[in-house]
Amino acid sequence: MRIKHTIAVAIAAASALGLAACSASTPAPAESKEGAAASTPAGGEKSVTVVTHESFNVPDDLKADFEAQTGYKLTIVEQGDAGELTNALALSKDAPLGDAFFGVDNTFASRLIDEGVTVPATVTLPAGAENFTIEGAPGLVPVDMGDVCINADKTWYAEKNLPLPATFEDLVKPEYKDQLVVMNPASSSPGLAFLLATVSHFGEDGYLNYWKQLKENGVKVTAGWSDAFGTDFSAGEGKGAYPLMVSYASSPSYFVNEAGTEASVANLDQTCFRQVEYAGVLAGAKNPEGANKFLEWMLSTPVQESIPDNMYMYPVMSEAALPEALVKFGPLSSKPEFVAPAEIGKHRTEWIEAWTEAVAQ
Repeated sequence: MRIKHTIAVAIAAASALGLAACSASTPAPAESKEGAAASTPAGGEKSVTVVTHESFNVPDDLKADFEAQTGYKLTIVEQGDAGELTNALALSKDAPLGDAFFGVDNTFASRLIDEGVTVPATVTLPAGAENFTIEGAPGLVPVDMGDVCINADKTWYAEKNLPLPATFEDLVKPEYKDQLVVMNPASSSPGLAFLLATVSHFGEDGYLNYWKQLKENGVKVTAGWSDAFGTDFSAGEGKGAYPLMVSYASSPSYFVNEAGTEASVANLDQTCFRQVEYAGVLAGAKNPEGANKFLEWMLSTPVQESIPDNMYMYPVMSEAALPEALVKFGPLSSKPEFVAPAEIGKHRTEWIEAWTEAVAQ
């Protein structure tokens, strides 16, 4: 599960930021999860149906603005996490579940490209968004982005009088034994992103050896992000035994003290992988015009500026205003690891299977 919903539930009440986060798994009054129906409901009202992941969360007032400005009722159909969403879109490509989609990231984007799930959009990208497009994929419109990185519990390390690790290589040193919890890349989006980070950093010939070293150094593997945060991470809900956790670069900005001067969790800048989330118009959509209107809305300034507080990612619009705490305590990595979407698509299954054999067995 993505951080977007879970971290809000876990710590928003105590956060000095006072961020307002609605449950991404509880649809707003204007939404429906009753299948992906036609673009015109029985009552004759125009509708645009958006298929998305469980962490989609835009404020109700902005949804109401969309409906008022376009005349389309916004219907949301959730399909689990990013991997489940991708699978559902691919399997239903001949009978699409809706008009538009949102939430497939660059670790899964190649599947939509290869299987012809989308058609080119007719929207104009805001300044900055062009940096996140995929060459040869006009059907994938970048909406938000963020980094998956190692988070460290600064309080734990201060109490142990131990310096924070900084690099991938530090994580296999004896002094950091039994301190890292990661997610299974076969079942977790951040888990897959961190696996890809190691492929990028160590190469195809070296990443498995690195993972074997992590295993020897006591790495713990969970099924998903919520398991690690809720049970194992020392700064998380369960106050667990592991002071290092695969999470998001934005996470430290939600662990800020009341004075707003310091965060108790730090992001390890040299361990990051950049994720980009895309939206698009589904091939065979009953309402492609409404789908493009939805994309325009997602790229509008009000929605882009709502993303950090509600989906805990960065907007792709370079001119969008950002929360001060996010800029100060949750900055993006200066040099994130990168694997081209085409390479991910070609080798994703192979890399996960090799990882499973080397680490999970």
